[in-house]
Amino acid sequence: MTKQRKDNYGNDSISALKGADRVRLRPGVIFGSDGLEGCQHSFFEILSNSIDEAREGYGDVIEVTRFKDKSIMVRDWGRGIPLDFNPKENRYNWELVFCELYAGGKYNTNEGENYEFSLGLNGLGSCATQYSSEYFDVTVYRDGYKYELHFEKGENIGGLKKEKCQYEHTGTIQKWKPDLEVFTDINIPLEYFQDVLKKQAVVNPGLLFRLFDEESGQTFEYFYENGIVDYVRELSGDKGFTEVQYFETSTRGRDREDKPEYRLKIQVAFCFNNEINKIEYYHNSSFLEYGGSPDRAVKSAFVYVIDKFLKARGKYNKDEAKITFADIQDSLILVSNSFSTITSYENQTKKSITNKFIQEAMAEFLKQQLEVYFIENMAESEKILEQVLVNKRSRETAEKTRINVKKKLGGAVDITNRVKKFVDCRTKDINRRELYIVEGDSALGSCKLGRDAEFQAIMPVRGKILNCLKAGYDAIFKSEIIVDLLKVLGCGIEIKSKHNRELNTFDINNLRWSKIIICTDADVDGFQIRTLILAMLYRLTPTLIQEGKVYIAESPLFEITTKNKTYFAYSEREKNEIISKINGKYTIQRSKGLGENDPDMMWLTTMNPETRRLIKVLPDDARKTEEIFNLFLGDNLEGRKSYIEENGHRYLDMVDVS
Repeated sequence: MTKQRKDNYGNDSISALKGADRVRLRPGVIFGSDGLEGCQHSFFEILSNSIDEAREGYGDVIEVTRFKDKSIMVRDWGRGIPLDFNPKENRYNWELVFCELYAGGKYNTNEGENYEFSLGLNGLGSCATQYSSEYFDVTVYRDGYKYELHFEKGENIGGLKKEKCQYEHTGTIQKWKPDLEVFTDINIPLEYFQDVLKKQAVVNPGLLFRLFDEESGQTFEYFYENGIVDYVRELSGDKGFTEVQYFETSTRGRDREDKPEYRLKIQVAFCFNNEINKIEYYHNSSFLEYGGSPDRAVKSAFVYVIDKFLKARGKYNKDEAKITFADIQDSLILVSNSFSTITSYENQTKKSITNKFIQEAMAEFLKQQLEVYFIENMAESEKILEQVLVNKRSRETAEKTRINVKKKLGGAVDITNRVKKFVDCRTKDINRRELYIVEGDSALGSCKLGRDAEFQAIMPVRGKILNCLKAGYDAIFKSEIIVDLLKVLGCGIEIKSKHNRELNTFDINNLRWSKIIICTDADVDGFQIRTLILAMLYRLTPTLIQEGKVYIAESPLFEITTKNKTYFAYSEREKNEIISKINGKYTIQRSKGLGENDPDMMWLTTMNPETRRLIKVLPDDARKTEEIFNLFLGDNLEGRKSYIEENGHRYLDMVDVS
């Protein structure tokens, strides 16, 4: 029997969303998302209108309040939104502003009317935010009146209230609560408001943004008198090796011959810094997360000019490859703020612009200004050229190292067959498996015979390993013993250097051991080997120390033998305490190296969980640890010499002078 499908798709199947439903049922179309990001953008739409007023010269303070119940208030001291009857449209302005999509006062920016360089642009924001709110209240002071509106879920309640009023200043107050029926999340974090208001203060010099957070009771203020110049100076601090440069120009042009001509204003501030790098683009005060035209312009101009001067001043080696923007970006702090009377955003969320003229004009302007700067500032430009070359060569070395590391660490499955002299244990239970890192082949033999093969594995190191705090990554990964140790650990490596970030492969979930136990002789050489192993772990896998996975096995200094019992002392003090309690004859023997111990002694003193002594390596004071490591293993020769002169006598009992 054939089942016939009912066809209900006809002329009456097509419908159009009306009124508030145009936003409430499809918020992602306007705000880019129906989640928290979309909710955040709805706030930014209201803020944008207040910023546009201030930039026109009306009001120099904008206040934002974040309430406990997730509602928001934005207040400005601008001219106040016109809400009264509009004879041209034969409607009230409040209906056009808050109930009509694509209605507003910013459509003639290119004709030099209101809002020449507008952040709010499309006539969507106020209406869309009102439609997407649980409630939305508006209070306006202008023309000698106080105007009030109240909306609930996109519907106006009570019409426009208007009364004569004496006030100190015109302005607009808008308070609303985003609707959970529209957005899946309305809990905008405090950090978002802080970030947005700071960015807007940066690109609107002289405009004060005040944020009050009801939840914490805190008030924050953001103000940059000189805009992006002050911001770049703040970012660079005292680490910059050039002064902050500021370029500004105004011009006119068009994106295509048949398109209208528009005005463009460009502001760029930058400096070079060895420790900090940051690039931010803004257009009409909107932060361009993805850049677009300004990003392409900056990359083109900086690469062109710096490459040109590297060649002109003979900085490149013979047959050396050309620099890339990544080599410049490593040391560059730059903020651009452009304005145009016509702007092509990729979408309503304004995270990227696509104007061809803006890209071309900005690139050409930057090339001209940079060339003049490099010629007139010889000392600074020399520093820039040298640093860019250092960045480039470090990047190239890192790429070679990355290939080397990938070959050596990648894809090791059966480590038993790939690592020389590694002795695995039987259990596959990660919570039980212990790795003993021991000193030399002789210790390997003693530990292998003295261990519990069920859960204890042995990895010998041959001699003193490379000092990982002084060596570069290329040298580190040429060391066979370090590579073998990393293979046995299994968790990858952590890289913090900006030129080697892609080497970072660390995942603690891939660690094959519950404990990593460093086991060396109790003498000067043993202590040094232990320290070098710790330095390796500290630099390449610091999380293992932070997570309490690394231990030191104490080995006894003395064997004290009586007729009936043998005691083990791990220090001079402990030796003296044991002797004071012994009645009768005894013999004292300084403990041999681990390789000379018999298996029973190894098990009893170093490997038996019931009787061994393990010291957990703690990360309590990371800064102090780093200072000590750098003092003893780094390049501070004078500091090391001074320390030994002042404190060397404290360590004399560790040296065998017999």
